[in-house]
Amino acid sequence: MEPKKDRKKKAKKSANIYDVAKRARVSVFTVSAVINKTGQSSLALQRRVEAAVRELKYRPNLLARSFAKQKSQLFGMIVTDISNPFFPLVVRGAEDTAQKAGYSILLCNSDSQKDKEETYLDLLVSKRVDGILLTVAPGPVNPSVRQMLADAKLPVVLVMRIAPDLQYDAVVTDDHRGAFEGVSHLARIGHRRIAFVSGPLEVSNGAARWRGYRKALQAHSLTYDPTLTVEGDYRIESGYRAGLALLPRRPDAVFVANYLMTVGLMQAADEMGMSCPADYGLASFDDYPWLRYFRPRLTTIELPKYELGVRSTQMLLERISGKQGKPTVQRLAPQLCVRESCGFIRTLQTARLQFPNSGLANSTGQPAGPIYVAEELESIPKELSSSTSSTG
Repeated sequence: MEPKKDRKKKAKKSANIYDVAKRARVSVFTVSAVINKTGQSSLALQRRVEAAVRELKYRPNLLARSFAKQKSQLFGMIVTDISNPFFPLVVRGAEDTAQKAGYSILLCNSDSQKDKEETYLDLLVSKRVDGILLTVAPGPVNPSVRQMLADAKLPVVLVMRIAPDLQYDAVVTDDHRGAFEGVSHLARIGHRRIAFVSGPLEVSNGAARWRGYRKALQAHSLTYDPTLTVEGDYRIESGYRAGLALLPRRPDAVFVANYLMTVGLMQAADEMGMSCPADYGLASFDDYPWLRYFRPRLTTIELPKYELGVRSTQMLLERISGKQGKPTVQRLAPQLCVRESCGFIRTLQTARLQFPNSGLANSTGQPAGPIYVAEELESIPKELSSSTSSTG
């Protein structure tokens, strides 16, 4: 066993800024100016400092730098379920925007659990992040957490969900509008008994999609049947349970509040020997590139996920730069993507047989126009259309 003194000699001390200054034969001020890209130094001095940094393997003390600048150049971002394919593109939009502004993102996953969310909020505040992007977990926010955020004076932007007990800026998708148009599309092509698998009603987007569903039924003079609705939690298993409960009731169509629950519902349908659109029409929130290769291809309400991350981060950067004013909510418009699962193509084929001279078929006898149709949402009732509003 080596003597303690020998071991101490072998332990190599990390280089500091004074070592770099000595090696480069410049002042500490010059080293700091070169590393932080502040002030003006000659090209020769810059090269000497950079060479000394490489030779000594010097790493600036980011914590000390953040204390000096009163900025960490870090954002915190908390999402509810990183395994949900909705979130990676949101995070990518946020990260790309943050990086262009010189920031990095610390990503946290709350698993839709309030205690984990609170733990991560406490961690991010202690890490002295410059701002937080937050998708709130279901449930009320602990008053102590609200007080902690208020005391830290941190800019916070809510992403995808609004929380009544958190008065911050928010960027969300117009879920009310999306559900209204999705259900209206099913009604327009002849479906009368339209079932609904909702998200959790205690979160804002779950409640908004529920209201959009009810509004569409009312707009198309369809009767609301509570036995045709099941509340889910945005996960596959809840969609599977909803399928087992709803499909034996033989609805004409099912509208599902997100993609993962749609997967679960289709699993239940497969086990029951049912398929869409032959036995029921199907439409869902969330669209992804791979859905175009499913058979049948899914009719969806596309949500602008990347733009959601971009806009949220831009809003956070504005607050960090000192923008004042009441909290605002930006709502991003969804888009209806029509494919085979809803029964739209079958409706066209039926119309072609009934009205062969109507122009619905081309020269090959197939429905005119592309099978994949993406249309911007139009003619939405005034109460469903809003771009920016104050949270008060």
